Amino acid sequence: MKIKYQYGLLLVDIRITTNGKSKTIKNLVVDTGASKTLISQNAVDDIGVQVEVNDRIVTYYGIGGKEHAFRKKVDEITIGDFSIKNLDIDFNDFGYKDINGLLGLDVLMEAGFKIDLLNLKLEKSSESTNE
Repeated sequence: MKIKYQYGLLLVDIRITTNGKSKTIKNLVVDTGASKTLISQNAVDDIGVQVEVNDRIVTYYGIGGKEHAFRKKVDEITIGDFSIKNLDIDFNDFGYKDINGLLGLDVLMEAGFKIDLLNLKLEKSSESTNE
């Protein structure tokens, strides 16, 4: 899968499916420093992803300080030819105009992705046991 290099960041698009609705979310930062994948709530409002009373609220600490998000189980996310079903994803008011979240280590490692910086590609590792 091709990685975009923009704003000094590595960006990819993913497809999310939840409650029978799907949407491609553009411009997630490939972030090996993020333990969890985080998607902007604004990017998924139109497919009904909103905070609800029973959602788990999580707190992140990073360079920008302390942030809060809500966690939901989604039916599937797809990145290129790879998909993961029944995954917990965090959502918050990400606050950036052209960037819609972070693709974190939870997904990168589950997929067994290799990041090819020379050719700007996200590749499935041949050593990975996930299909």
